[in-house]
Amino acid sequence: MERLSPEQLRKEQQATLAGRRMNYWWVLRPLFILMDLIYGRKKTLSKFKVLEVIARVPYQAWDHVAFIAITHTFKSPDFARRIHDRIRENREANDNEQWHLFILQELIQRQGAKEGYVKFWLIPQILAFTYYHIVWLMYVIRPAWSYRMNAEFEDHAEHEYMEFVAEHPELEAEPFESIFKEDFGGQFETLADVFRQIGYDERVHKLESLARMPVARFA
Repeated sequence: MERLSPEQLRKEQQATLAGRRMNYWWVLRPLFILMDLIYGRKKTLSKFKVLEVIARVPYQAWDHVAFIAITHTFKSPDFARRIHDRIRENREANDNEQWHLFILQELIQRQGAKEGYVKFWLIPQILAFTYYHIVWLMYVIRPAWSYRMNAEFEDHAEHEYMEFVAEHPELEAEPFESIFKEDFGGQFETLADVFRQIGYDERVHKLESLARMPVARFA
């Protein structure tokens, strides 16, 4: 995943803020409404953590289908190789979302925030489990539907992170220290730049899903 300079990150943030959100599909709107009802409309680190728990799901679902496809198509080496390459791309995206989750969890613990078991563990697991099966089923029926759903979810995440930075100017002066700093692949000086980078990462995931929609097969 490309790591941008502070100047580039500010430019990309402004591009996101100046742009409009996608017209979210009817499948996703209930999820966003439910999250607002449970976690509030205010953007918080704990709410972002729930978002990241769900964000990894599509890549895992796609891998599941891909592994099944490899099992049934091993006699076609070229096709199997294309599936393998797609799995590798999914893993890279999933790992990127995982670092987002780790960083958020670390920040939440440092702040000493109290998170209840039901609200911040059980409910996110239920949401992720349900979302996984919806994405998986869509991918089996028509892959383009699954890619579209992921693109819109990532678009939502992109705007949420970029707006969060705009709403909290104090992040510009808060240094970024983390045991995951090297793993995340960038020497970010402030939390503002970290959240801008996360927002930019979500945009990259969005664009990758949109690029796959016209193809909608392992090609």
